[in-house]
Amino acid sequence: MRLLHTADWHLNDRLGRIDRTADLRAAVERIAQYCMQERVDVLLVAGDLFSELARPDALRETIRHWQEVFAEFLSQGGTILTLTGNHDNENFCQTLCHAMTLAAPSVGQPGAVVPAGRLYLAAEPTLLRLQDRQGGGEVQFFLLPYPTPTRYLRGDGNPKYTSPEEKTRLLITAFEQTLHGVFADAAFRHDLPIVLGAHVHCYGSEVGPSLFRMTEAEDMLVHAETVWDRFAYVALGHIHKPQSLCGKTHVRYSGSIERMDLGEQHDVKGVVLVEIGPRGLLGEPVTLPLPATAIYEVTITDPPTELPRLKAEYPDAEQDLVNLHLTYTAGRDNLEAILRELDQLFPRWYARDWRESRQLLPGTLAERTANRGRSFAETVRQYLIQELAHHPEQERAELLKLAEELLQECEN
Repeated sequence: MRLLHTADWHLNDRLGRIDRTADLRAAVERIAQYCMQERVDVLLVAGDLFSELARPDALRETIRHWQEVFAEFLSQGGTILTLTGNHDNENFCQTLCHAMTLAAPSVGQPGAVVPAGRLYLAAEPTLLRLQDRQGGGEVQFFLLPYPTPTRYLRGDGNPKYTSPEEKTRLLITAFEQTLHGVFADAAFRHDLPIVLGAHVHCYGSEVGPSLFRMTEAEDMLVHAETVWDRFAYVALGHIHKPQSLCGKTHVRYSGSIERMDLGEQHDVKGVVLVEIGPRGLLGEPVTLPLPATAIYEVTITDPPTELPRLKAEYPDAEQDLVNLHLTYTAGRDNLEAILRELDQLFPRWYARDWRESRQLLPGTLAERTANRGRSFAETVRQYLIQELAHHPEQERAELLKLAEELLQECEN
């Protein structure tokens, strides 16, 4: 059985003012191409399919996009296994699961063989089996969503927590018990290989500059290294940096399918191709590359000399995601003109800030004196430029032109 492991799609996500839908859909389309090109039997997406920023209409369009790009793969008997991550909306995913089960109630009891040619979403711990399309054998899959109380503490009635730390400890314990407990489950087949799909932060992983929209205090670190060797392959999601764990090449984070923020600017993105035989893993997993959008910071401290250089240094920056930092000199530099030129150089800037070169540290007496000395016209211009930063270019230009005319009347 040929398995393609991916995770952390974050569909319909945003980075600052930039909608990432087109970037992420392009990656999904490349994954669909790999499914056909590599004769994949199972596509396993280890959590965080959607962005928590996605609106209902965007989610509907995303599912319609899946139908288009994976139609051929599914029609030829390919199967998509997915599970929920910490960024997936729990209520939406549970509703989707119920609707899918109502339309085709075929998942059945834990450990049952499920039909191929379908998409399955696991919103709670799920054990199932799939038949190999080529050899006729079977492979077990154990799918573990991100640890939340509704997914892992439902049997405890209505658990009470005296602190966030206690809640985290309970969830870690419940997750580890669920993971270890699969081997004692009556539905588990000791004569068949088993693949684990999980969305969790495992001990021994390298996080990178930061967790994606989470602090270390909010995350849960689980110990699972004692059971890794009992799985033919471990497909992990949650950590966006691709890597294998503890020197074991069959235990992997595939990483996200795109660079999601500045902390991932140096990551090389891809998906992992794996082959599972009757006795387990066949050969070494292979990483298939995914193109990724460039993300970087640009700092400008002397606009007159640096702007011409930037044009030569970044001639193909139309699709790059850029965080701009600008220092300008009032009375010499035209802030509006500089920002307009930067818009043309970096049309997909996702964040920007600027300061006047003589501005001192916040709260100092000198700064307050300087601010009081700023002209009325300069104060109005700076305010309008900042407030209109995210407005359409034509609308912004018309409003600034009108403001200049009014300022000129006041001066006259």
